[in-house]
Amino acid sequence: MTAPPATPQPVTPPVTWLYVPGDRPDRFAKAAASGADVVIIDLEDAVAPARKDEARAHAVAYLRGRPGDGAVHVRINDLATPRGRDDLEAVGGLAGAVRLPKVEPGTPLELVERLGARAYALLESAAGIAGAREIAAHPSVAGVALGEQDLAAELSITDEGAMNHLRMRVVLAAAAAGLPPVPMSVYPDVRDEAGLLASCAAGRGMGLFGRTAIHPRQIPVIRRAFRPGEEETARAAEIVRAAEEAEAAGAGAVALPDGRFVDAPIVARARRTLELAARLRDDLP
Repeated sequence: MTAPPATPQPVTPPVTWLYVPGDRPDRFAKAAASGADVVIIDLEDAVAPARKDEARAHAVAYLRGRPGDGAVHVRINDLATPRGRDDLEAVGGLAGAVRLPKVEPGTPLELVERLGARAYALLESAAGIAGAREIAAHPSVAGVALGEQDLAAELSITDEGAMNHLRMRVVLAAAAAGLPPVPMSVYPDVRDEAGLLASCAAGRGMGLFGRTAIHPRQIPVIRRAFRPGEEETARAAEIVRAAEEAEAAGAGAVALPDGRFVDAPIVARARRTLELAARLRDDLP
């Protein structure tokens, strides 16, 4: 009798993403040692126009010294500009992925596809949000995220509820396209740990997962915010244990000790919870 195939183990996406200015190569190694899951070398907003060519050269030199390192991404300039296209040509084959700012329907994503690169599309405008489903479905797009500061400025949004509506549209677009969960945008006050924790908790409740940071001191706070609590972890372990017992018994349904039944998506989520708890268990409370 042929043994049943092993249950595939879930893989959780990155929890922390840290930006580092492309014209500060002295900070690249420090960012890599910060504990962030992904380091993002920024060639766009963090770099003055007069230093952008220099920043690109620094990024290329660093990436060539770290061949195949998928944990280093690069945010290039707008693909609608010659500078953005030059950035893509320079780093697209070296970085683990490129982050594309200001993506909208009509952005030449075929340029990314032609290079065989992976792209994270940043939706930072009304047109980008309106086209989120189309953008997320593009074959070169590995993930989507919001550029909330630009978006809020364009739409004159000052209400968190209005921004939550836009966040949910992107969460749905990513899920419909089979992409990883959408990470949260940066929290600009690097000294406000309580505010960062509260903001992460609210985003997690909406289905957002992980967060970009602008300073290494934010990394442990974000990790703590997305670490499953003891009760959540215990509940996930109970679900996975029941699923394994049902599988061993050849049962199709998974029954919990309290009499409730759970289906496959709940079991998959429980496995992701346990994996995430294991990844983040080295953090301080």
